[in-house]
This record gives sequence, structure tokens and C-alpha cells, in this order.
Amino acid sequence: MAKAWQNPYVNIFKHVKIEEWRKSAKEGEVSTFRDKLLKCPVFRISGVIPENSYILIPRNTKQPLELTGHFFYLLFRPSAGKYFLVHIDVASKEGQIVRISFSNMFRDFKFTPTWLQFPFVSFRFRVQGLVGRAPGSVRWTCLMLDLQDILSFYLNCSYSHLKSVKLFANMDVKNMFTSDLLLDPGISFTEAKQMGHSFLQGTGPIPREMSFPVPKGTAWHDLYDHIKYTVLPNFSGILFVTYFYGYRGILTFLLPDPILRLSRIIGFGGASTKHALWTKSGSEVVYPCHAIIISMKISSNQQRFFIGHTDKVSALTFNGSTTVLASAQTGNNSVVRVWDYHNGNCLAMFRNHAHSLSCLSFSSGAAVLCGVGKDVHNKTLVVVWNTLNVRKGGAVTVLAKALTEVDINTMKIAFFDDTRMVSCGRDNIRLWRVRNGTLRSCPVDLGEYRSLDFNCFYPPYRFACSRSGHIFEIDYGRVSVKTIRGLLPSQQQHASRREKWTFNTGPGIAINSISVSSSFCATGCEDGFMRLWPLDFSAVFLEAEHEGPVSMVSVSVDSQKVLAVTSTGNLGFLDVSSREYSTLMRSHTDTVLGFSVDGIRRHLTTASADGTLRIWNMDSLHQLFDFASEDSPCSVAFHPHEQTFCCGFTSGIVRVFDISNAKLLAEHRQHRGEVIGLAFSPDGDFMHSADSQGSLALYDASEEDHSVIRVACTERAPDALTVSSDSRFLAFVGPSQYIVTIADAQSLDELLHVDVSILDVESPQLDVALKVCFSPASTEHLLIATSANKILWVCTKSGRLLREVSNVHKHQCSSLSVNEDSRFLLTAGHNTVKVWDYNLPLHNNSQMFIGHSQPIRQVGFTPDQMGVVSVGDAIFLWNFLASPQDSPADACLKTHVFIFLVLLALLDTTINTLRLSNGMPRQKAPFPSSPPRLDFSAINRDEPLFYPLQTIVPPQPREEGIKLKAVIGYNGNGRNNMVWSPDQGLFAYTCGCMVVVEYLHTGSQRHLQGHTEEISCLAITNDAQIIASAARSGDGDKSLICIWDVQNGACSTMISYHRGAVQSLAFSRDDRFFLSVGDFSEPGLALWSSKNFHLLSSANVSGPIHDAAFSPFTADQMACVGSQGVYFCVVHAQGQEIQRMAAPAEVGDVEFAALCYHMDSFLFTSTNRGHVCAWDANTQACVIIWEADDDEIGVLLCRGNRLFAGSSTRRLRVWDIGAMKRITCKEKACMEREIMLDGTTISAAFDNTMDMGIVGTTAGTLWYINWSDNSAIRLVSGHKAKVNDAVFSFDESHFATCSEDGSVRVWTTHSYELVVQFQVLNQACGCVCWSPASIKDHTRVAAGYGDGTLRIFQLASTEMEIKMHPHQVAVTAIQYSAHGHVIVSAGRNGLVAVSSPTNGATLRVIRDHKGATITTVQCVNEQCKKFGLEGNELWLAAGADRRVSVWAADWTKEKCDLLDWLSFPAPAPSQDDCLPPSIAAFSPKDHSLVVYTGYGVEKELLFYSLSKKQIIKKISLPHWVSCMSLSSKSQLVAVGSKERVLKLIKSTSGVFQDFCQHSDSVQTCHFSPSGALLFSVAFNEILLWEVQGL
Repeated sequence: MAKAWQNPYVNIFKHVKIEEWRKSAKEGEVSTFRDKLLKCPVFRISGVIPENSYILIPRNTKQPLELTGHFFYLLFRPSAGKYFLVHIDVASKEGQIVRISFSNMFRDFKFTPTWLQFPFVSFRFRVQGLVGRAPGSVRWTCLMLDLQDILSFYLNCSYSHLKSVKLFANMDVKNMFTSDLLLDPGISFTEAKQMGHSFLQGTGPIPREMSFPVPKGTAWHDLYDHIKYTVLPNFSGILFVTYFYGYRGILTFLLPDPILRLSRIIGFGGASTKHALWTKSGSEVVYPCHAIIISMKISSNQQRFFIGHTDKVSALTFNGSTTVLASAQTGNNSVVRVWDYHNGNCLAMFRNHAHSLSCLSFSSGAAVLCGVGKDVHNKTLVVVWNTLNVRKGGAVTVLAKALTEVDINTMKIAFFDDTRMVSCGRDNIRLWRVRNGTLRSCPVDLGEYRSLDFNCFYPPYRFACSRSGHIFEIDYGRVSVKTIRGLLPSQQQHASRREKWTFNTGPGIAINSISVSSSFCATGCEDGFMRLWPLDFSAVFLEAEHEGPVSMVSVSVDSQKVLAVTSTGNLGFLDVSSREYSTLMRSHTDTVLGFSVDGIRRHLTTASADGTLRIWNMDSLHQLFDFASEDSPCSVAFHPHEQTFCCGFTSGIVRVFDISNAKLLAEHRQHRGEVIGLAFSPDGDFMHSADSQGSLALYDASEEDHSVIRVACTERAPDALTVSSDSRFLAFVGPSQYIVTIADAQSLDELLHVDVSILDVESPQLDVALKVCFSPASTEHLLIATSANKILWVCTKSGRLLREVSNVHKHQCSSLSVNEDSRFLLTAGHNTVKVWDYNLPLHNNSQMFIGHSQPIRQVGFTPDQMGVVSVGDAIFLWNFLASPQDSPADACLKTHVFIFLVLLALLDTTINTLRLSNGMPRQKAPFPSSPPRLDFSAINRDEPLFYPLQTIVPPQPREEGIKLKAVIGYNGNGRNNMVWSPDQGLFAYTCGCMVVVEYLHTGSQRHLQGHTEEISCLAITNDAQIIASAARSGDGDKSLICIWDVQNGACSTMISYHRGAVQSLAFSRDDRFFLSVGDFSEPGLALWSSKNFHLLSSANVSGPIHDAAFSPFTADQMACVGSQGVYFCVVHAQGQEIQRMAAPAEVGDVEFAALCYHMDSFLFTSTNRGHVCAWDANTQACVIIWEADDDEIGVLLCRGNRLFAGSSTRRLRVWDIGAMKRITCKEKACMEREIMLDGTTISAAFDNTMDMGIVGTTAGTLWYINWSDNSAIRLVSGHKAKVNDAVFSFDESHFATCSEDGSVRVWTTHSYELVVQFQVLNQACGCVCWSPASIKDHTRVAAGYGDGTLRIFQLASTEMEIKMHPHQVAVTAIQYSAHGHVIVSAGRNGLVAVSSPTNGATLRVIRDHKGATITTVQCVNEQCKKFGLEGNELWLAAGADRRVSVWAADWTKEKCDLLDWLSFPAPAPSQDDCLPPSIAAFSPKDHSLVVYTGYGVEKELLFYSLSKKQIIKKISLPHWVSCMSLSSKSQLVAVGSKERVLKLIKSTSGVFQDFCQHSDSVQTCHFSPSGALLFSVAFNEILLWEVQGL
């Protein structure tokens, strides 16, 4: 009776007397006005930021409204072009407070147990992509929410009452009310009577005081919108916006299909740990994991699966090109499968063996496959198949087969003949041959070694190894043993040093595997060592120790990596060049009994029958911890919040571990038998354990020692244990196998017994309870899996059976789990996993997934509900495709536009035309045949609305909108990256990823473009016809070397060999050979033919190589220097011979840095300590040493009798070496000349007499050097550090740049020469601007610095005119006012300062953007009267908080007024997101138009009209914008991105072109004032473009 006053409805505004504002509250811009259409007062809530303006009812939320009406009605009108938000707080009968929010800012439906967020989608929004700002024409709307259905469906709880409502801007509101009646605002009382509607039937018209007036002759729906948010179970419980009533249907299928996707597997082996294969590229490893074959990328651990076997995979083999894979499984059905490796398809499946197929071998061309197994009598059976046509769909036929009494461990097909094989086993090595359909063999004469156990044979190198530690080399022709070597234990076991292993006679160490490459041999031994030997087996040069015996080794095709497999389930590889060992996979060696997931840190702990307890990282698959104990673990559980977990052991001990400190926190011994159940309460306060003897223990988990609270005993072991989501109830099987007990989780007091044996009275057998599980969303549901293969739903309060499902699996259900929102049920039976829709009938509503080869012990959802874990033979990690962001509820919301348009289309016809689904999933949602059209002229969205998947759209040849005119700068990070041929007049250097060919007499440039990364070095042929350049590859693969034709600028050839960067390039004197040198990551030499650039030979060295050169007097000799000494190389037809010479003792422990040849058979080398050593190239002896500088000499050049040395001391020196033959070691060479430059020398080129040349430095400068007058002239200048800004002067004759190094540089536009440089030490310069044309006396440049200072430089005097300090933090933006009266600058803290350029005084500080970094300031000349304000110029500031302020100013009158304040919404970023800057600019053609881009809901350009106060245009973008500039010509917009793309857009049509010439993120771009030129900057690369237009 207390709620009777709320019937039939409650007028909420009247109930709280809103006009008095005592029981309600308002904040921000809330006003009242009389609406002309409704003819009554309404409230208007407005504001730039919706959250800052609102109406809250009630004022005191501790005194809730307590309105019980099931339906909530809101009468409102969204503001045109704005966002709005509504919060409704309701209470459930279970005592839970839930917030229901809806807004047009939400793009997707999201929910938690306490918050439901619905995107607002209405009739007036649908053409615009559903969500977003309200359109220009909006209508009054009656919105209805069915609160009872929403809570019941989404949270499985019962609605109690409405607590409070909060209405945010931007909207107009008439009223709100609640009711238990389903009211229709579109009908009158008269119409309701005629239709038979009455309040007694729960429906009727809307009350008069709440209704909208309808003038005569019009219909209600012509003026207003009616939106009903209600639950439609037919679409998997999606919250829909509907315009009709009564539609109910049932979907009987589970979506998406499939709902699980296998993502990763933690595990290795199964039947054997002797099988793992390299792919030919060496980038992937293929290995078995029980019944699944896995291909893993070693760089990223990404896995690919080959699924089809039904038992453990026992053998694997590749063909020679690793394109075809064959696999076999063990067991009684020894099936062989042949796979297409690249696409994962099974090409063929066949069987000939009865069981135990243990070995497979493919021929090189995949034409023949050989297999070894057992027949029905357990004899060894060898079968050879013809697989020639298997890739064409042909059948696999048997070529030959043979039975033998001999044991075979390994069998290989000979690489030179597909009909010949070799095998080895216990006491035998045999050669086999197929001839005329028969398979015959002959044994190899082993002499006295007949009784050995041979376990590995490695063709084509004819080596076999044995368990006795011997390695046999087989002579095929004589069918005998050629050589025998034995692996012995070390004779000396020294504490600090162990001698190298050697081969001799005597007792040896068992060798399990051998693998041979062209340069070394790898062995895997029983003692856990993998050893690398030279082919003469003289001594070990590299070894790696493992935790267990090494069962298999394999050398990659390129001989760079060696794969190792251990019998303990570990898989890893050794990188030979870097000597680094990487573990790819660790695994349990026996069944995984249970698991638990730490959802916060994404850790997974597992307990296994192998006696180990391990913790894994779920993202990297790496094992983090391995807890060893004398007991065997059998159950585990993670604490829900802390970094601790508990483990139960077979001895009955329960231990609690702290992972962060890797220590034992507690140990309890109260259990008498094996601990088979462990569980923490969801709130983390309690822990429960159960043992096999029937005892149940309760612990205090809030204390570190986890003290025991109570121990209870039952008659039977409670082997199923589960705690309810509210931590109140505990359920377990006991005291008998037929009874499930529900107890108080905090005291173990029994509350209810459920006897499952009596629930099915018709069954001839008594049913037994196996597993129990609470439903997380409702503690009233308890799920019980029984021995009759059923799942029972039982009410936890009454014990009543709610529903049941039979025939869940073919075998008994071993595990079950319900996801957090109780929408899906997981079950495991035998080796399959099933996913069910929890809320729909389960009989035919499931999906089944295979992959496990053994019974699954446990299955469960991950805490984030986005994955599934199943364990048994291995650990399977599945992606749950119906996770919160893609669950049926969310997936339908994401495709809301399609279903919503379908519903609208149905209104145009009749309800009877609605057709239900036939139960099969559809590929996509249907579209209506003729959807309604609405006019949205207020928003002009240019085509293309969406970019295609290929987001980079380069221009067509000769149709480029901009043309690269000049590259400004030189790459000071390279080495030998400048070439000059004085005879041919060719001068080339690198900048970023381009080679710049410059013609010194004209100053014009040509650009060689082909690389995507920064170029490291250059080389030129002696006839100057070919240039070679090297750079890393963009995809992380081998470095790319481009060969350029100088005449036409085309790239004639691209070659690659080195995996790291290329350190040096060189052509031989006769241009016949070309040499490339790898960097420290892969020190090696590659020799190429200059005719066709085919690789002739290659060689690896032990240490980094720094420089290399060909001999000028002998075509077949060259030398290189590095950390290990000087290498003299001789090139011949068979390859290269390399002789290494160490550094002379006189120079100490040094590295050689550079070298050059002298015509008189001398080789000069320099060291990192400033020495120059002269070597006799014929005797390879060091004859002269002198100290040429104080630090490293990085460049040496010899011309005639002069030696040039450039060092890190910035000095250039020339030495006279004419009297070289007369100089003794005690004398010194004579220094002729010395010049000091601006940085370390990295490249140099001189004429034949060394009178003049060009030198490059790390400062990014190329110098012209003239030794005759000892002068140095800058040829090319560039910034060494990052360039922060680049701007044109008003007359475009000059441009200025500023950099992190504190320099401001002014350049001429026509010649790109540096005019003047202003340097401030120890301060970064963040921004720069030019004085406007209105300042007639002198041109000035103003710059802002990291210490908060502004400096004005006068170009005429090249001096600083004034220094100001208006900021306390770094200056981020600076601009002269349009007439030059003031300087507007902004700091990192969001403060904007207005300063006088004449006296430096700070005239005004604007704090509106405080707290957000200002990224843009712009001033333009504009009369402001048309905006209703006084002023002669406009200026704007854009902040990192996505807010833009626009101001009208007249600085002569000290006026500055805010014209508009723009705020652009955006979703909340994650902590790891690096947000793009907020950028705004006035349109050059129309200053009343502001163009904005920044982080937001979409990647787009927004055009905002200051006159219309709304966005009038949007252009979608594929990337976030890092810089933007608007052209005054042709309405062009240039934007740059971190993806290294400079995009040119025609703002009127949306046409665009992409330019990818930069090697780094494009951080700055600026059009010239006329729009004829464009700058783009990436780090220190400055590109000047000539604008041609689109």
C-alpha cells in the first residue's frame, strides 16, 4: 500500500517541485524558456562540455526517489549538432546499485555488473552511421526505458526502484515520469477507447500533462519521435531502439560461428621429443604438440596450427624447399598426412602401418616419402610412397615396402637419389634402394662396433652417431665405415675452467642427435650439452648447456641458428653469430591436472602429473617460475587480487606462495589425503581446500599466514568445489556421491542438500554428481554435471530442479564453467570442448571444438572474459570471439545500423511480412530494399567517406599534386655516405632514405628514391656510372642494397644478404667486384659480381668490421679492419682466403677504425686511439706506427704522397708520406695541414692531388676543403638534432628552422644555403616565427625555447635584439600578431602570454587553457564586426585537451575578447596510447572557417564555421595527424602522420594523394604564404616541395 500513490504514474518534476530547486540541483548553463511547439515552459541544458552542465534529481542522492515504476519516460529534445548524456541509477532487489547510461557519444554497448552503457540510436540518426552528434534538424522525443527487462536480461537481477536521474547537456527537457503501464504517446484517449486499450490491461495513452500537443490536421508521428528501449530476446538480448510493439521471436543458433579460435598452445612433444624442423628461411620452427602440429615464428612467437590428427604426432618431415610437410601419428591408427605448408591445407591422408609409425623422410623434391613403423605382428615395416602428384590433387601410391627384423631409429632419403635411403638403429646402419617395385637393403660393415645403438644419421654428410658417444663417417661406395670418433668426458674438472671436448677412444658420452652444415657440426648429448664443432671435430668452439638431455639438434639452412630439443620438453635455438640462446617453448612432460589465471597480471599457473608447478606469461608464452617440491602438485588457485597462489599436493599439504618475492607464505598439513579441491572466494577474504579423504578446510586469506578457521569432515571426498560470485555460498559433492551440499562459505555451516539420484525417477541407474559450478550472475543457479551425462540447473534456495540438458558429451563431463555475465557455458568431455548459450535451450545450441589428444582435465574462461583456457595433454589458449566487445549482445550493437534499418523497413510494410531466420547463421545482416531517406544538409561529408583498406594512395606518374624540389640536409648518422667524382663532376650524398645527386655548378638536385629506411652508406664505381646505397629493410628483414644508374636515375637492381645494417660498400679498382660489409650484429663480408650483382662468395668473421677497401694495384686483393685486427683477403674462383693480423703490441688494446691503400704496396690503418699503422701489403707486416691524433680516426684517404686523416676530435690533418720507404719505426711522418670542422668526420672524397675535396661530419654538414689556402666552405648544411619547426618568411625569400640543439637557422629559398645561424647553448628551440610584412624597418625572427624564454633576432645585424621570459616552462607555440604589435606565445602548462616585441614586457596572460599543452597558435588579419565583436584580427589557440579558443583582438586598444570556445569529444585513451596533437588553423580563404584535427572519436578533419557555430564539413583520414598546413591556393590541405605519410588533400572534393619519401614520422609541414611551396619535416630531414595542385 505504501507504493499505491505511484499508480498510475509519477510526474517526477512535480514530485520534487523542480522550480524550487530544493530537492533537485542544477549546475552550469541551465535555463528555462517557453517552447513554441509545446506551448509550455521547458528546461534547456547547454554547454561546451556536457559533464559541466546538468540537472540532478534528487539533490541528495542519499535520499533516493524510490520510484518503483517499471517504465521510465523522458520527454526531451537533443540539441542540434551536439552530444548529450543521461545517467539513471536504479536499485535491484538483491541490493545492487546499477547505473544505466545512454548517450550519442557512446559508439558501442558496454556493460559491467554495475554499469550499462547504451549508444543512443534513433530514427533521426540512422543515416549518419548511427551514433554521433545530433543532426541539424531534431524533434521532441518521448523515450521509454523498460528498467525491469534491462536488469533482468543483462544482469540477471530483479528491478526494485529508481534512485536518481542526472540529465547532462546538450538537450531541452519537458518532464520525466515513471509508471507500471506501457503507454503510447501517439494515441489520444479517444483513440485508446476505440482500440480497446485500458489501464487495467497495462497499456493506454500517455497522460495529458505529459503529452505533446498535436494541431488539427496533423499526426503525432509527423511532429515527434517515439523511441522505446526494450529487450528483444530474439536477437540474443540486444537492447534495441524500436518503433513498434509486440515483436518476439526465438533464435536457435549460437553466434558467432565459430565462437572459439585456437590462439596459442603451451606445450611440446607428446609421442616424442625428437621432432622439430626449420623452414628454409629460418624464420619459423615446426614442431608437434600431441595431436597438433605448430608452426611458430621465432621473432614474435606467433603460432599457426595444422589440425587433423586424432592421436599424438610421432613423426615430421619437410621436403627440400619446406613447402610440403608430412606428419604421422602414433597409436593403432597410424595415419600419415601430407600438408601444403604455406596455406595449411591437408593434401592427402593415408595409412599402411598397423601402429607405432615413428619415422618419416621426404625426398628433396617431395616426389617420394618414406616411413618406418610396425605391422600387426610388431615387425618393422618400411614403406615408400609416390607423392609426386600430391600437390596437384593426385593419389598417393605405394612404390615399395619391406618387412625387416632389424631395429630402425632413423631413416633418411638420399639427397642425390630419391630411390636410395639410409637407416640406423640398434646394432646396424643400412643402405636401402628401391628397384623394380622392391625395397632391398644391405648393412654397413661396422667391424668391432656392431653392438652399438645408433640413433641418428645425417645425410648428405654421411655422419651417424651412437649412444656410446661415437660418430661414424660412412663411405657410401664401399658400404663401410670411413672414420670413427669418440666423445670423451673432460679429463680436467677445474673450478674456474673446463678444457675443450676432444674426440678419442674410450668410454664416451651418449650422442642423441647430430646435424651438419657446410661449416660446422652440431651434436646433442645425453649430458645436456649442445656442442658445435668444426668439420674435423678438432675442438668445440661453442656449446650450450640445457636442463635435460638434448634429444635433437638441427642447423638452419643458412647455418646461422641451431635448434635444440630436450627430453624435458624444452625447445630453443642458438644464434651462432651473436652466441645468444633463445628459448622458444617450455612444456610439461605429463598431463596438466589443473590451472588458475591471474587476470590482473595475465599469469597462468599449472600443476602437472610430472611433479612440477609452473607459472606462465599468457602473452609471451614464456615460463616465469618453476616451483619444485618433493610432493606432486595436484590443484592450484590464484588469489583474485594479490600476487599469490595456493597449491595442493598429493601428501595433503597446502602451500601458499608469493610470486613477487618467490617465497613460501604458508604451509598447512591438516589434510589426510590428496588435496583435490582449492578455491578462493571472489572477494579474496577466504580460501577453501578439500582432500580425497573427505575433509574440508576454511582459511583466512586476508592474513599472510592464511590461518585455518575451521576443518569439517564428510563421509566422502568433496572433489568438486565452487564458491558463489558474492562469496557467500560454497558448493561441493558430499557427504555422498549422490548429494550436493550448499554451505555457508564463511563458516562451512551446511545450508542445503540436493540429492541428484532422485531427480530422474525413470532412470534404471542412480545418477552421481561429478562437478558443480555457480552461475556468476545469479547465485540462485547451481549447475551440476552428473554421471548420466547431464547438466542440472538447481535453485540454491529451494533445491528445486529448474531445467536439465541430456547428452552433453559422448563421455562424462569433466569440467564446466559459466562466464561472468552468465551468457555462455563451457563444458569439457573427454578431449572436446563445447560452448553453449546459457540463456537458450541447450539441446542443439552449442559448438564443439577438438584439438586435445587426451581427456581434458579443466576448462574455464579467463578473468577478462576474452579467452578460454583448457588443459590436459597441453595448455590450450583460445580466443573467445563472443567476448564483451564481440559478444552476441555487442556484436549486434556493432551492426546496429543494419538491423535497425531492417526494423524501419518493416514499418513501411506490415508486421506480417516479417520472416524468421531458418536457424542458419547469415554471412551479413540484410539491408532493406528501399530505406527511408532523410535530408542532412547541415552536415556536408565529402567523398570518400571511408578510405579503402590500402590506406596509402600514391599518385599516378605525372599527376603528382606536389613535386619534390629539394632535400635540405645531410645525414650525419651514416658512414661513408657521400661520394664525389671530380673527373665526372658527380656529387651525391644521403639524407634520410634518399640519395641526393647534386649538380654543383647549377645547384639543382636529382633524388634517387627506393629505400624506406635511413641510408647508412654509399659507394660509386670508378667510372662514376653506378651508385650503390644500403639501408635497413622496412619489414625488419635483410638490409636492402640498391644499385642506381647515374645517367637515368633508375634503380637497376636490388640485392640483400646482411641481416643487420650494412657498414660499408666498395667497388674494386676495375669495377669487376662489389663488396658489402655487415655491421656488428652480423659481421660478415659478401662479394658480388658487378656485372649482374650475383653473390659470388661470403665469409663471416668473429668481430665487427668497421671499414673495407679493394687494393688499387691488384684486382684480387682487398682488406678490412675491425675490432679483431686487420684482415687481408684474396679473391679467387673458389671464394675468399682471409688472413687476420692482430694489432701491433706498440698500440695496445685497440680497434682498427679505417683503412686506405697507397700505390706503393702499403696499407694504412687507423685505430680508435689515434694511431696510424702502415702495413706492407705483400708481407702483411706492420712497418711504421705513429700517433696521428688524440682520438679515433674514422676516415683515411691516400692520394699520391699525401695521407688524409679525419678524427672524432673534429680535426682534419694531411700527412706527407712521400719518404715512406726511408722512414723508420722510430721516426714520425710529417704533418702538412690541419683544419678544424664542426663535428666528427664520417665521409671524405678528394681529387687525385688532394688539393681540394669534400668532407662530411656528424653535425650534418658537407664542407668543401681547399688545402692550398687552408679554407673550408659549407656546401650542404643540416640539423643534427630533431627539427621542431620550419616556416617561410612573408616574401618567401627565406625560411627559418629551429631544432632541439638550440639553433635557429635562416636559409635562402632559391639556393637552400644557410645565411645565418643563431645558437643558444643547452636549450632546445621548440618554435619559430617571422615578423609580418607590416613591420617595414627590419625583418625579424622570434623563437621560443625550453627554458620559457623568447628571443627576437634581427637579420640585418645578425644579432639578438631582445630576450623575454614570459613563461616558466618550455614554449610550445609562438606567433606575431597580424600587424606585429605583440607576440603571442604559449607554454607547455597551457598559459598563453601576450608580450611586447619592443620592450619585452608581458602585457597579458590568458589562463583559459591552463593544464593542457598548447600545440597551435595562429593570428590572422580579419575585421571582427561580422562576429559582433570589436577588433581587427583573429587569433586561436589549440590545446592538447582538444579545446580550441578563438579570440577577437585589437592590440592597439588593448582589446582581446573570446569569440568562440570549441571542445571536441574523444573516447578515454588507455595509458599506453601516445595521443596525436590537437591542431587548428584558420582557412586562408575564409577566416571564419576553422579547420581542426586531433584525437577523437574518428580520424578526421573537421571544418567549423564561426558564423554558423557548427561543423559544416568532415573529411575522414586513415591515420592520426601529427601536423597540418592549409594552402592559400587551390584549397589544399597537407597533413603528416607517424606512419611517415605526407597526405595532400583537396578540401572541396576530398581527393587526396599520399607521399612516402620520409624515413621517419612527419612532424612538421608548412605551405609558403603564396601556396607555391611546401615544407615537410621528419626528424632532421627537410623536404621542399613545389605545389602543382590537385
